[in-house]
Amino acid sequence: MNFWWILYIIDWGLFIPIALTTVYILFFAIAALFKNRTQAKKAKHTNRFIVLIPSYKSDSLILDTVNSVLGQTYQQRQFDVVVISDHQSEMTNMRLAQLPVTLLTPDFEHSSKAKSLQYAILNLPQFKIYDAVIVLDAGNIVEPEFLEQLNDVYESAGTKALQTHRIARNRDTSIARLDTIFEEINNTIFRRGHLSVGLSAAINGSGTVYDFQWFRQNIMKVRVTTGEDKELEALLIRDGIFIDYADDIHVYDDKTRKIKDFNNQRGRWTYTQLHALVNNIGYMPAAIMSSRYDLIDKIIQWMLVPRTIMMGLILVMSIILPFIYFTLAIKWWAVAAIVLLAYSIATPDYLVDKNWDKDFLRVPFITIGGLFNIFRAGKDEAGNRLDAFSHIIKKIKKLKR
Repeated sequence: MNFWWILYIIDWGLFIPIALTTVYILFFAIAALFKNRTQAKKAKHTNRFIVLIPSYKSDSLILDTVNSVLGQTYQQRQFDVVVISDHQSEMTNMRLAQLPVTLLTPDFEHSSKAKSLQYAILNLPQFKIYDAVIVLDAGNIVEPEFLEQLNDVYESAGTKALQTHRIARNRDTSIARLDTIFEEINNTIFRRGHLSVGLSAAINGSGTVYDFQWFRQNIMKVRVTTGEDKELEALLIRDGIFIDYADDIHVYDDKTRKIKDFNNQRGRWTYTQLHALVNNIGYMPAAIMSSRYDLIDKIIQWMLVPRTIMMGLILVMSIILPFIYFTLAIKWWAVAAIVLLAYSIATPDYLVDKNWDKDFLRVPFITIGGLFNIFRAGKDEAGNRLDAFSHIIKKIKKLKR
């Protein structure tokens, strides 16, 4: 096999999955333009909520989060707040203990958000009964009307899972601004765009609401590593539960400010996506036979090339191929133009500000860096190295059997 055949195989082997990913993104970006949610009616029933806030080494963020939740206009006796303080300072725990919250202080050898959520559920008094669970992260801030709005939307949605609109709390560095843009693009494509065609929204890392009984039973099925949100998402979809999205209920999220943290975050997400795909691909034939469109779409979604990796590959191929075989580069330029069109449609107008041009120039360097983070994806939320890809290979072998 000569050089040109090898080049053609590599070129088309990379182009086809990226082109399919681009078509998927463009379709849902356009679909999002036609989604207008009707105003939720005032709920007749006052739901009882439990707010779970796992906090790992987040001493500088957790108090602001807890105070924003405690400052709700919602009836105080209708919600409880549980903080799972994992490896935080004694001073932070002392301040938290003075607030009207339930403070849990586990001491995990290898920490993860899933472990914290499981620990909270296991340590709830048996007589405590709630209608719904709200999961927030340390660093999240909510408005005083958050629970009131959520109560109205949750009742009108009539489902057991709801994702709120996570929006940036800070945009003080170029990395934080890019992180904000990428998250809003995901909100448009994987949440609002999906709802517009009748498919479930994707679950985010926080600002998620679950039926209490469902959550209590299913959180124990989650692996105690990173990516608990995708595992819960898969369990919901497999149970036939529709995931709604409340675009007008905001949870303000603290965005990463450093490029190293940004790239590590994308690496973890890449591993999480691969893990979700391997764990659920076996359900595809049955989903097709039974026309379970939510499950089919979710598995296809996990098959897509991760967006940061896709942008990096498009950039590399667009630059290199003209010097090798000019005509091969034309299709890469075309797909690059389509991706930029889809992202421009999906980006909210308020993010296109005076910093837009300066931040946009950093994207090529960040996306190329993202190509290498797939190999560093085996870090869990506590920074412990996991043998991520060997685990995935074992899963693939089990599927073959």
